[in-house]
Amino acid sequence: MNAERDARDGDAAPAAPVSAAGDRADGVTDEVTEGVAKVRELGSRAPGFIKASRPLHLSWQVGVFVVGFAVVVAGIIMLPLPGPGWLVIFGGMAIWATEFVWAQLVLRWTRRKVTEAAQRALDPKVRRRNIILTSIGLVIIAVLVGIYVWKFGITMPWKIHE
Repeated sequence: MNAERDARDGDAAPAAPVSAAGDRADGVTDEVTEGVAKVRELGSRAPGFIKASRPLHLSWQVGVFVVGFAVVVAGIIMLPLPGPGWLVIFGGMAIWATEFVWAQLVLRWTRRKVTEAAQRALDPKVRRRNIILTSIGLVIIAVLVGIYVWKFGITMPWKIHE
């Protein structure tokens, strides 16, 4: 069920070299604190006594998958309904990431993309463009509202008096 090598085998993959920016040679970016990259191990974060027994570890993985699946489904249901849908979906992914490598990689990729988008949004050229586009949009809306008020007056489109 898990795509990684079992930690009980004792074979640990050598860590990829990490640059000063926290970018590893395999393309994964990890957290960087005070210039030191913290490489988080991929794989199960289950307690040692659970990993020691194969049937117990397998049942642990099934339980984590079911709980994570329920949370993700609740988040998907919340997307069209009121509620923090995306936040709940990412919470379910975080639950899965405690046990499954694929979910850990998805969360790392998502974190990297969100960080890149935030950096792009703070770029002065992008901010200036967004401010100009927002201003143009507000002017267009103001002109349309002005035309509506000039043509129909301030009366509401529905009949309140009847």
